[in-house]
Amino acid sequence: MSKKTKAFLYNFLSFVAIYIPALFIVKLIVNSESVIVSIFAFVISLVLGPKFQYVKTSEDEKIFMKWIFVKGIKEVK
Repeated sequence: MSKKTKAFLYNFLSFVAIYIPALFIVKLIVNSESVIVSIFAFVISLVLGPKFQYVKTSEDEKIFMKWIFVKGIKEVK
């Protein structure tokens, strides 16, 4: 599997891992089934989720992660 595909999957899985619990929590708090609940959970997931990026350097390909809970940018193995 290429590193570009891994970065995409990391982004997707981290988004889903935050979106689903956020959706249920927002539904419990708001006690509604409207589209606004889904949009609010989406925004929460975008803000709280880590961002993975594929970078092709002169040496090889790398994946980097940036997250609001971790200082700086980290390389993913």
